[in-house]
Amino acid sequence: MKNSSLRSIAKQRSGQTGLVMLIFVIAVALLGRFLSPHSITDIVGMPGSGPSSDALLGTDGLGRDVLSRVLHGGFTVLWLGATVSILTYLVALPIGLFAGFKRGRWDTWLMRSTDVLLAFPALLLVLVFITAVGTQIWVLVVGVMLALVGSSIRIIYSATLEVSTRGYVEAAIARGERTAWILHHEVLPSISSSVIADAGVRFTYAILGIAAMNFLGVGLQPPAADWGLMVAENKMFIQVNLLSVLAPAILLALLTISVNLIADAYMQGRKDATSR
Repeated sequence: MKNSSLRSIAKQRSGQTGLVMLIFVIAVALLGRFLSPHSITDIVGMPGSGPSSDALLGTDGLGRDVLSRVLHGGFTVLWLGATVSILTYLVALPIGLFAGFKRGRWDTWLMRSTDVLLAFPALLLVLVFITAVGTQIWVLVVGVMLALVGSSIRIIYSATLEVSTRGYVEAAIARGERTAWILHHEVLPSISSSVIADAGVRFTYAILGIAAMNFLGVGLQPPAADWGLMVAENKMFIQVNLLSVLAPAILLALLTISVNLIADAYMQGRKDATSR
């Protein structure tokens, strides 16, 4: 993202709030493991006990320190969410651009294939894929990506379809420019706001999808420390130690909300710039 885009985000109140929240969550995820008082597998007290001097957020269902596991649990959320988002756009961007620009039989064939993916409920698609291939991290990543990629292709396709009929694109075609050049230099810059906004939404869905799979027990496996997995592991102890579920759930919420606030601020900044 260019410096001008960052400045436009920082000028918006929602953007400022989103940036502060995102920086806080990233700091916890990346630096937390160096600040944790215990190992993620150390037993420090009775299972499900409340806050104490040895465990500031209490213990989980096995007596492990909730604070230490929270401080370790964000790294997997970030890198898995980022990996799913990047893979989604590596697939969706070329397909959506090419189908929207070329139209004709390519448009029909590519978009009908996309409709097949969109026909399946996202959760069912991921569960079927994981059941068929196995519970491994790469399977989880590809499964969630398959659930997200259809919507991104549709959004990029629609934006490209609208832009490809504009005069500057038709002028580039008339000059004999190559398709790849036109898509990179003429079409992509014109749909960048839609792409960035959708990328924020996909990142949020990727995080929630991975957290849901971990919650259902078909994602990361114990004793891994992951915020989504922690919610699943400690749901039975919510009445005796609410913090064991609340702490990771709050951090997941802050992460998803912050990304959406930043995306909204970026879109608002683009609208303000165009209206001047």
